[in-house]
Amino acid sequence: MNEIYRALSDPTRRRILELLREQDMTAGELADHFDLPKPTLSRHFSVLREADLVQSEKNGTSVIYSLNTSVVEDALVTLMERLRLPRRKRR
Repeated sequence: MNEIYRALSDPTRRRILELLREQDMTAGELADHFDLPKPTLSRHFSVLREADLVQSEKNGTSVIYSLNTSVVEDALVTLMERLRLPRRKRR
């Protein structure tokens, strides 16, 4: 779970996930949305893959990324359970 939280802590990685929520994209298509060097984006993709938040598939010379929705959903559910506060008594 720590890898997931670490991956989600960066605004660039969160934006990548937002883009992938709309559709699968190649690394090049994702890069078009950022003003960052390709090695920097490659590292962001690697962190997201290590956290299992995205899946990648090589197609010829392109790498296609997709959102791993089940892991994202599990991470959010776990986070919400950990943050659940005791209910206050109503007056």
